[in-house]
Amino acid sequence: MEEENAIFQVPSIPKFDGDYEHWSMLMKTLLKSKEYWVVIESGYTEPREGTILTVAQQKDLDALHLKDLKAQNYLFQSIDKQILKTMTHKETAKQIWGAMKRKYQGNVRVKKAQLQRLRREFEILEMKEGESVTDYFGRVMSTANEIRNFGEEITDVMIVEKILRYLTENFNYVVCSIEESKDTDAMSVDELQSSLLVHEQKLLKKPSDDQVLSAELDPTGRRGRGMVEAHSTEDVVAVEEDQDLISISQP
Repeated sequence: MEEENAIFQVPSIPKFDGDYEHWSMLMKTLLKSKEYWVVIESGYTEPREGTILTVAQQKDLDALHLKDLKAQNYLFQSIDKQILKTMTHKETAKQIWGAMKRKYQGNVRVKKAQLQRLRREFEILEMKEGESVTDYFGRVMSTANEIRNFGEEITDVMIVEKILRYLTENFNYVVCSIEESKDTDAMSVDELQSSLLVHEQKLLKKPSDDQVLSAELDPTGRRGRGMVEAHSTEDVVAVEEDQDLISISQP
């Protein structure tokens, strides 16, 4: 019964919120999965009035009509009615998609400016002192995915090399170890993150220099124990010499 319900489950339709690049990526994936993308990518041509079609041609045309109607249905559910009202005389899914692209994707100049900004941001992204590995990876991947949404390729190799270059000094040892023992060109982003998380856990468990110094001190907060207090090497030597003189002078 559960399997039957899963088959008829309505897919989640992304709502357009003004971010055209993100919305178009999600909608394109959805329409492709339903095999409706063909009517948006290629469209179809209505035969001239009076044209006589064969049975096979009429069948193909009817199939395209049905796909187009289903694609339009998804678009209507995704786009706010106030936006749809501005799209007059849009009779096909391809026309609706084209109207959305013209309205919200922006011109080529704006797109290039946004892409240049993202490239710059990606290049200078570096790990902050005290920042966790997870948070740093999140910032890097967020920027990389924005660049990908503009159609530019960002490979795992580029991301791995970028992260290794801009980690904090605490990770110098593990970076050297990774570069010497592994082929970074074949390393995935997830694999790198896993290795760095293990190292981060070790750093968190390692006692700080202050804790080590505190452990070396006695409960009163002074180095060593004895009847005479000394705060430097010179004080210790002077005190020991005085004690020797006192010992000699006594009968």
